[in-house]
This record gives sequence, structure tokens and C-alpha cells, in this order.
Amino acid sequence: MTAIFAEAMGADFARLHPELQRRFGVGLDAGYACVGRGTMHRVRRGPWWTVPFLQLGRMRNILVPDVGTDVPFTIHNHPYRDPLGREAITFVREYRLGRRTRRFDATMVRADAGHVLDYLGSHQHLAVDLELRAEPDGSLLIRTGAQRFYEGPVGFRFPMLFSGVAELRERYDDAAGVFRVDLVVSNPVFGFLFGYDGEFTCEYVPLGEVPERLLPRRYERRQ
Repeated sequence: MTAIFAEAMGADFARLHPELQRRFGVGLDAGYACVGRGTMHRVRRGPWWTVPFLQLGRMRNILVPDVGTDVPFTIHNHPYRDPLGREAITFVREYRLGRRTRRFDATMVRADAGHVLDYLGSHQHLAVDLELRAEPDGSLLIRTGAQRFYEGPVGFRFPMLFSGVAELRERYDDAAGVFRVDLVVSNPVFGFLFGYDGEFTCEYVPLGEVPERLLPRRYERRQ
């Protein structure tokens, strides 16, 4: 079975830098997981009125309300078979801001329609369609598309007026031997909400049992 990202991107996956192909080639058949460690040069947020929105997201490990510079962080990418039978990959980011550790949780699966689906947060309340594109320089551009909210029997398409659109760029710097990442989350009406930029290196480890603390607390079947 082809890895989730490679299958979703098709021939475009081969246009990524080889190190990005290795990093996003994580999967059950590939037989390895990836743990990245590095520094966020800046963790930013929008104006003061964005703080309640970010604090609400923090309660489910969806957004980070803090700001800082030279912030140590770790990203955990572990493939596993979830209770619904899907191959899934953890994208759990941990930021150490002073004495606090903040988390931004996500779980990637392959949607029935063929694209990568990103379940955000510790309880998979938000299901977000991802658009993936290899750029001419071999970097990966990820943009969020339609978003749906699920809680119990409730499910609806999340109005973009009350949500954020994320654009993430990740590339490999051959000279420095590091991955560089830049994320911007903005609202079409209210502007910039949250973002970060930084660099990290990766350690590739054999598959094993995924630490319980990195797994979602509930799983959402709806896409």
C-alpha cells in the first residue's frame, strides 16, 4: 500500500525534495515513524480580539494562544491503524513556551474521495480537507479547504466566516541540513489569526506502539 501522502499526490509526490519524500512517506508499509525536533523562531497571533478564538481552540489542542521567539518544539508523526480500520498518522506538535507546554493535535487519514483529510484536535471535532502541491523548488505547499464540525449527532459544514484558512509551506534546506516550515492561519474577513516559522531535524524510528498521549481521545467516522 502506498503511503497516504504519496497516494493522494500521485506523480506530484516525486517532485518533492527527497528528504520531504522520506518525511511524508511515513506509513505502515514503510515501516517507520518520524519525530522532528527544532525551534520555532516565532510563534505569532493576531490582534487582541483573536485571543478568545485561540483560547477556545486551545481547549481541544487545535490552536496555540501564546506568542514567543526561539520556542523549542517537537512534532510526532506515527502511523497506526485506528479503531475504524483506517491507516492514520499523528501530527502532534508540542511547543515549550516558558513553563507551559502547548499542543496542536492533528490526525491525517485518506478520505474516501482520495485527498488527505485532517482531523484537528484531541477529539477530532474538525475535519478539514487538505490540498497538497509540490512547488518548483521541491517544497510542499499545504492549504486547507472545506471544514466540517462534528460533535455527537451534530454535524455541519463550518462557515469560513468563523474559521481560519491555513497555508503551510515546508521545505528542506540542503546547506543547513534542516527542514524549514512556515504556517499562516488567517480569516477571510478578520485577517491574520495565528502563525509560526521555524526549523527542525528528523529522527526516523522503527514502528512501535504509538504513545497513548499522542492518540485522539475520540475518533470521528464522518468525513
